[in-house]
Amino acid sequence: MNNAPTILRSLVTFAVIVPLAVFVGYLLSDPLDRSSFTYYGILALILISPILLRYYHPLLILSWNFNLILFFLPGRLHLWLAMSAVGLGILVLQRALGGVRHIISVPQVTWSLICLVGVVLFTAKMTGMGLKSMGSEIYGGRHFVYLLGAIMGYFALSGRRIPPERAGLYVGLFFLGGLTGFIGDLFPVAPGSLRFIFWFFPPSSYSNMQNEITNMQGVRLSGALWTSLAVFSYMMAKYGIRGIFLSGKTWRLVVFFLMLIYSLFSGFRSLVITFALMFAVQFYLEGMHRTKLLPIFAFIGVSMAVLVVPLSTHLPYSIQRALSFLPLEVNRTVQQDAKQSWEWRVKLWKLLLPQIPKYLLLGKGYAVSSMEFDLITGSDAAIRVSYNFSENQYLALAGAYHNGPLSIVMTFGIWGCIAVVWFWIASMRVLYNNYCYGDPALRTVNTFLMIAYGVNILTFISIDYNMLTFCGLLGLSVSLNGGACRPPELARPTSKYPAFDDIRSHLQPTFRRPNIRA
Repeated sequence: MNNAPTILRSLVTFAVIVPLAVFVGYLLSDPLDRSSFTYYGILALILISPILLRYYHPLLILSWNFNLILFFLPGRLHLWLAMSAVGLGILVLQRALGGVRHIISVPQVTWSLICLVGVVLFTAKMTGMGLKSMGSEIYGGRHFVYLLGAIMGYFALSGRRIPPERAGLYVGLFFLGGLTGFIGDLFPVAPGSLRFIFWFFPPSSYSNMQNEITNMQGVRLSGALWTSLAVFSYMMAKYGIRGIFLSGKTWRLVVFFLMLIYSLFSGFRSLVITFALMFAVQFYLEGMHRTKLLPIFAFIGVSMAVLVVPLSTHLPYSIQRALSFLPLEVNRTVQQDAKQSWEWRVKLWKLLLPQIPKYLLLGKGYAVSSMEFDLITGSDAAIRVSYNFSENQYLALAGAYHNGPLSIVMTFGIWGCIAVVWFWIASMRVLYNNYCYGDPALRTVNTFLMIAYGVNILTFISIDYNMLTFCGLLGLSVSLNGGACRPPELARPTSKYPAFDDIRSHLQPTFRRPNIRA
């Protein structure tokens, strides 16, 4: 006996699958075409939609520091940006359908971000916003997209509570996603058959230098920055200094020191300073200065100085560059490279400072016309570019000032400064309350999140670039603690006559003042 609903369901299924299979087969005739990859991505999104609906929150947390780009989308967007849009859409949809009863909200942070979004949109409207990937004659819209995307990601990340029993897992997903940073460093040694991997994981930028006199060649592994930062952050948030050095587990010490050494191969001085600040502050907040670790670290520091100082000129180029801010003797090539890098920044800042009053009321924004872009990047750009005209500098034109405060005031004016400072104050208050009044089981991770956020405020280089870090650290803290923790209510002071208090509390509802209306 035939079942009519089953037959109808089968016919509908075949009516959808067969044309889709024919369409995919047509796309496979030119599989490397960009439009074909776009259709593949849309099809994959439809197929994995049930997984996204159920697990979008952990997937968003994993993608936050995951160094993967969706090369088939216009503009080669990063995975975290796409997941932020998808996650926020799913969260709103589930709330509207009743699947989520309560969305976590921190009003003081929400209002500051709304103010910042208003400043960003107003600046984009007044100065122009366009996307080169979409064929616009005005470039620079990518900065606005990533800035607004980070704010959107905060609301998607902080909207749901992380189960307390899975806090360690989610912290690992958030930080260890940065381990993918080392993949880009493998590009020069990867065989040709595996080069397709770098469509998704972009090759790292190498800095090679060759000195004719010393015959010294330097290689900087920029992927070491993200990999070492991921492991360092995870271990500090998961175990803390006490858990790393006093747990009796040797593998933690080995991994921690290996990552510190590996970070030096990136050649970034700022990374060494960031690690030192985070470690020192957490060392103090955990009370390790009152333990035996203080004299042990002092002894290790003196021993390392005795070993490194005589051999400093024989260390690899990248390590010498990372340590060049210390009073050490380094190779002349390294010294010249570090000096030129710093002098270039100082010259750029000095030339930009007189322009600040011009952009106080209305920021410069990120808009760059195609004519200006071609003028700076053209064949004779080296003739036109001069340090006497900072607006002719390519990085200054693109808004890359390598200076955090300048990136705010030059781009968004005084209103952007007010909004960002408001956001920082509200965020630090939330992080501090979570550190003081949060679950004791989350004490270590709350300590590190507060420290990492504060250190990033001191060391950030660009608001559009570092907004992802600010929103990620804050969103993770809010999601772990279920919002902003508050101090416990003070107990009511006890009376000298508890029996009388019991009688009064029992009789109080009986004796009420009558409601007399005029």
